[in-house]
Amino acid sequence: MIGETMRKTVLALAVVSLSTGAALAQQSPGGRLGTGLPVPRYVSLKTDRVNLREGPSKDHRTAWVFQRAGLPVEIIAEYETWRRIRDSEGTEGWVLHSLLSGRRTALAMPWAKGHQPPISLFERADEKSGVAAHLQPGVITNIKGCDGRWCRVMITMDGARDVDGYIQQEKLWGVYPNETVE
Repeated sequence: MIGETMRKTVLALAVVSLSTGAALAQQSPGGRLGTGLPVPRYVSLKTDRVNLREGPSKDHRTAWVFQRAGLPVEIIAEYETWRRIRDSEGTEGWVLHSLLSGRRTALAMPWAKGHQPPISLFERADEKSGVAAHLQPGVITNIKGCDGRWCRVMITMDGARDVDGYIQQEKLWGVYPNETVE
């Protein structure tokens, strides 16, 4: 009787151990839980000074310093309180989660080089509507919403009135193709 109870207990512990092992194998590298939010995902820099490190700790060397609050970045991995990010130019490294914001921003066509004509920001989600503003490549926009084709954005102007309008989603870095943002 005791032998049978012991065998069932050992078997139950083995099953729990196997299921726990399978769950740990699905976590991020090193078995450390992140936020549970989707990876990859876009966020923005919270402050004007963000150290990009070679690894997920303050012991790792600073490879780059971002100096622009609101810059959109893509989280591509998580490890404890650290996030591996990528910027619009493909630079990757680790930052503390507290230096990132869930506020969605995007860059207007950062890939455009040379004598590219300005990017039109429309009054409505329609190329035939009036033009609210012309944007230079690389301008940071605050995303108000996206429907998968068009995004409503706002550009904050220092010392001037903010500009609000619509831009084709494919002209932004900071939102995924066909992504809806509310």
